[in-house]
Amino acid sequence: MTHPKMTIVDHPLVQHKLSLMRDARTPGPDFRRLLREISLLLTYEAARHLPLKSQAITTPLVDMEAPMLDGPDPVVVSILRAGNGLLDGVLDVIPTAKVGFVGLYRDEATLKPVQYYCKLPPEISGRLVIAVDPMLATGNSSAAAVALLKEAGATDITLICLLAAPEGVDCMAREHPDVRIVTASLDSHLNEKGYIVPGLGDAGDRIFGTL
Repeated sequence: MTHPKMTIVDHPLVQHKLSLMRDARTPGPDFRRLLREISLLLTYEAARHLPLKSQAITTPLVDMEAPMLDGPDPVVVSILRAGNGLLDGVLDVIPTAKVGFVGLYRDEATLKPVQYYCKLPPEISGRLVIAVDPMLATGNSSAAAVALLKEAGATDITLICLLAAPEGVDCMAREHPDVRIVTASLDSHLNEKGYIVPGLGDAGDRIFGTL
């Protein structure tokens, strides 16, 4: 199964930075910097469908009607904890975005998500909601987070992830075929512990130095 709304951003800069992040020798500070840089580039694709309006401005030469963003500010939701590694890059591109957090951890025995926190901006309906999580592995945590967003009223949702596994894409296709996915790579598979292969290890551990 493939997801009907998945975009793989194959820009050379994205792929180069991703390869550096995959390298086990890349130190934590460089890993965090590269993740922020890639998240900035992925956000351009995630925000491609934002509406525009025409607004009168004056350039140094003439008056003109110029395209400007229209509608309410987007919402960015970090799926804790690793989603925080993407958050700043998204906000660099969309600094007026509102920010929410969903706390989930993976039960290592069942690989199922367990919720421990949820704080979202009010009135997220009618806004582009960008959920961020570096790894779409089993897809269980992302699917659970998206379900919470829908319960809160979100109807226009995009998931930004650094890497995706076929198993996670299939899960999202089954449970949320309406949600757009923007990723830098669709990797081969999950191993017996639920890690993406070839992957880059545990993104949260590499971001926060908790290896």
